Amino acid sequence: MELKAQLTVADRLEIAAARAIAALPPRAKRRIAGKPVRRDGLELDLEMQVLLKLEERNPRPPLSSAGPAEARESLRHAVRVVEGAAIEIGGMRETTIAGAEGPLPARLYMPGDGWEGAGRALIVYYHGGGWVAGDLDTHDLPCRLLAKASGARVLSVDYRLAPEHRFPAAVDDALAAFRDAVDRAEELGVQPDRIAVAGDSAGAHLAAVTARQAVEDAGAAPAFQLLIYPVTDLVEVSASRRTFAEGFILTKENMDWYEEQFLQPDGDRRDPRVSPLLGTVDAATAPALVVTAGFDPLRDEGEAYARKLREAGVRTMTRRHEGYVHGFMHALICGPGPREAIAEMGGVLRAALATEHAPSAT
Repeated sequence: MELKAQLTVADRLEIAAARAIAALPPRAKRRIAGKPVRRDGLELDLEMQVLLKLEERNPRPPLSSAGPAEARESLRHAVRVVEGAAIEIGGMRETTIAGAEGPLPARLYMPGDGWEGAGRALIVYYHGGGWVAGDLDTHDLPCRLLAKASGARVLSVDYRLAPEHRFPAAVDDALAAFRDAVDRAEELGVQPDRIAVAGDSAGAHLAAVTARQAVEDAGAAPAFQLLIYPVTDLVEVSASRRTFAEGFILTKENMDWYEEQFLQPDGDRRDPRVSPLLGTVDAATAPALVVTAGFDPLRDEGEAYARKLREAGVRTMTRRHEGYVHGFMHALICGPGPREAIAEMGGVLRAALATEHAPSAT
């Protein structure tokens, strides 16, 4: 992996320290973490609280005082520290997938054991990172885990990033990539009617918008959508955005900066491709699993979107990981919880994409 190859001596020391702390017994971790953190009727998971202490000891400047390049390196660095050891799967290869204005880098993951039983399904995955950061490497291990857990192939898409490519570039790329995956299903070794879309944070926003646009266009539509702590509303300020504005990985200041990079200066925040929570939902939209974290500013808008889907007649499941923070699926050194959460998501996908349940593409 490229992320591993770029490690500096400072990186290695920080990673070693983080793993040493992660290996401590719970009593020692509690001494490091301090008193339990309770907010909004929830208690922060001990492993997550230790993670926040590590963040406090290695503070990074706010994105508003940096730029896109610094934001991208900041995410790469954070992932390097908390992602853990490599995960073996059946196979992986670099490839390309169509974007709205040309081919995009992509990575295809083969799950190995369980592939035959799960059948020929595919998950088109859009990485998080505020539409500005993130790439195939930052999301390599979560995609590997998702492939193993679901028994499906995972196609990770490196869509165009803001501010070099502002809205609607990423949205258009996401839809184009899904359509190309359907068109190239035989080449990818999958069935065209068993293709799901998935993503985390900004990538979940892209997955949600793709699922809706596919239905609006009356073309092939995803068989399922997995939305992991999605961004769904860039207009209203939810209670969780206020409650968890500071101190829980994703801050209000950083989120505001990401949104400014994503949109044109005069961008319409009420456009349903920007704020899907504010648009209408067709009952034919793909069934969904919406995953949220209890200590995440995006929690309420994600759960509100799940309710909106459900009220429109879309089969929708919601799963809140109460003690977790935004980005927990990367925190693979933080006990078994994040891996178990991804395994649970994969199990839902495995069932949803089973032959007897998958809807036909139209």
